[in-house]
Amino acid sequence: MESWNQTSTDAVRAHAPSTMNRRIDAHVESCVRYMAEQGDRSEMSRYLDKLEHEWDVHRTLVVSVPAMALGGLLLGRRSGRGWRMLGGVTLALLLQHGLTGFGPLSVLVRTLGVRTRREIDLEKFAIKALRGDFERIPNDGGPLARANAALVAAQS
Repeated sequence: MESWNQTSTDAVRAHAPSTMNRRIDAHVESCVRYMAEQGDRSEMSRYLDKLEHEWDVHRTLVVSVPAMALGGLLLGRRSGRGWRMLGGVTLALLLQHGLTGFGPLSVLVRTLGVRTRREIDLEKFAIKALRGDFERIPNDGGPLARANAALVAAQS
């Protein structure tokens, strides 16, 4: 099956193996289909709350890499230089991720099923559309009223 998520400008996704992207897309698609089949607005709301708290690739790296570096520094005080090098290497890889938007650590956390913020948001907005959140945007009224209604719908 060809992916519906072809237009991504996400650097992590662009540099990840296509099989990994297809696996993540298939998961998103199955979740959205399940929600469409169930049609239960309260279940959709609970699932949206779960998605709201899901960690993305960037957050996972920003928290775990400094923790590994700190652990390496602390262990290096007692156990030798090898552990201190772990801290330096992980911080260098985090710097690479920050400068380029991707890196070996990004691919590593994606193998664990961690998604990009854009992938999480795509699923959220698909479920919000199923829930009917965007039907509240009136066709009548001026551009300002439509813009305000769209902003309110996007926040719900």
